[in-house]
Amino acid sequence: MVKFTAAYGTWLLKQNAENRKVVIGRDGRISGEMIKQLVISTLNGLGIDVVDLDLSTTPTVEIAVPLEQAAGGIILTASHNPREWNALKLLNAKGEFISGADGAELLDIAAREDFTFADVNKLGSYRKDDSYLQKHIDLVLNYPSLTRLPSKPPTSK
Repeated sequence: MVKFTAAYGTWLLKQNAENRKVVIGRDGRISGEMIKQLVISTLNGLGIDVVDLDLSTTPTVEIAVPLEQAAGGIILTASHNPREWNALKLLNAKGEFISGADGAELLDIAAREDFTFADVNKLGSYRKDDSYLQKHIDLVLNYPSLTRLPSKPPTSK
């Protein structure tokens, strides 16, 4: 987890060295909190600021990335795989999954272990924000083309 998180953070900083913010969220796996701490510490060690949504959905993290004007995002999950598995779903600044070409570049950075950790005076910051699930719900409910259902079923005649 540390190696691939460091590769992702390094890749993000190559894309835009000025934007040092990453949004993270996780599923409810037993080891999720432990993995989250590894990811946060690795990103902070690279000088990247972390916004932690904690327990969240993949689409919620995807919308939080552009709302936070972050460089990218990470969802900690392994979808429908066994509970002992964990994975990093990696997002770009648009809140979209990184491309195959970007993934290949990231894997190359990981293989070479080409990471530069920050000076102790330039470590990244940490902020927890548990408001995004509600923000996501509000965005869906306020979407212009959403047909609202009546609050009571129509009466039959």
